[in-house]
Amino acid sequence: MKFGPSLSDPTPDPARSPVAALRVLALRVWLEADPVAKAGLAKALGAQAVAAACIDGAETGSGPAVGDEAVGDTPPAHPTGRPGRPARPRMVAPRELPARPVGTPQGRAALLHAIAHIELNAIDLAADAVWRFAGMPDDFGRDWAGVAADEARHFLLIRDELLARGHDYGDFDAHDGLWTMAERTAHDVLHRMALVPRVLEARALDATPPMQARLRAAGDGRAAALLQTIVDEEIGHVAIGDRWFRWLCAQRGLAPRETFVALLRDYGAPRQSGWINRKARLEAGFDPQEL
Repeated sequence: MKFGPSLSDPTPDPARSPVAALRVLALRVWLEADPVAKAGLAKALGAQAVAAACIDGAETGSGPAVGDEAVGDTPPAHPTGRPGRPARPRMVAPRELPARPVGTPQGRAALLHAIAHIELNAIDLAADAVWRFAGMPDDFGRDWAGVAADEARHFLLIRDELLARGHDYGDFDAHDGLWTMAERTAHDVLHRMALVPRVLEARALDATPPMQARLRAAGDGRAAALLQTIVDEEIGHVAIGDRWFRWLCAQRGLAPRETFVALLRDYGAPRQSGWINRKARLEAGFDPQEL
């Protein structure tokens, strides 16, 4: 679901926008602690984004905008703290996580669990973008609502596979590094678009093909195929972040490449190492000079 920005898009009144109801539902997604219920709400958020786009594009002469009855003139308040999370998995420092050797069934289950955890975080990251950055054009909210729905499907796909292997989400420890960057960039949507989609989420484009090769070598073609479904859609998600990053740079009169490099430095973002999936990154909007 890629609606995409336009340089001529006006900045709407967030309280009266057709996307105002999306912000309410996105906040519900963000606050929900049960992971399966969170995924269900995120899928509903994506469906509502499609409906909002249809209504917003229709030439109707009267009637309330989507969400008017739900929110009136008051957008949702920004809660403090972190998004809703279940009691498990236990959060530990990245260095405390054990190795996940794909040569064993337990190691492959732990790897799938780590991916499920990333996808659950990605639901919250997308929902957070919808409700937090209220001053953005309506297409921004619709784009990230669609991403939230995709991430929900990914989470449920991986959880179903875990269940088939005798495990569930929460059975292995996890870390919270992805959400830490979301907190650090909560004050500026340009920083968020630069450092979450274009750095942390883009790393999956590089990490997945080697991971698939190891899984196939271990005889687990089913897990490798699941990862292909996810990475194909992640290219589009990174592309959404890239387009909005460039849109924001244009709005502020900033050079995208120089701004991106400065933000990497200022935030001490993780350095890229190892193989880079150039094809996927170019499809997602990176330019050859950046790579």
